[in-house]
Amino acid sequence: MEGTLVLYIARRMMETALLLAGPALAVTLVTGFLVAMIQAVTSIRDMSMGMVVKLAGVAVTLLICGGWMLEVASEFMMEIFNHMQALGH
Repeated sequence: MEGTLVLYIARRMMETALLLAGPALAVTLVTGFLVAMIQAVTSIRDMSMGMVVKLAGVAVTLLICGGWMLEVASEFMMEIFNHMQALGH
């Protein structure tokens, strides 16, 4: 296996991981910031409120983006299997 192929696969793996984790992480970041601002304004010190809102946001995000995420992961795995098949011959 060539070094360039290994680097290409590693780069594609990192790109795919960031692409798949991006929507959930973005929603968690924005939701956490908004909940923290609301808690600061209202002086509510409940730690579980932020977690419940974040979990709900991530669940909705996965419902909306789940099909696309599955398609991206499937395309990546097909690419990996094609590289494995090419190396076998």
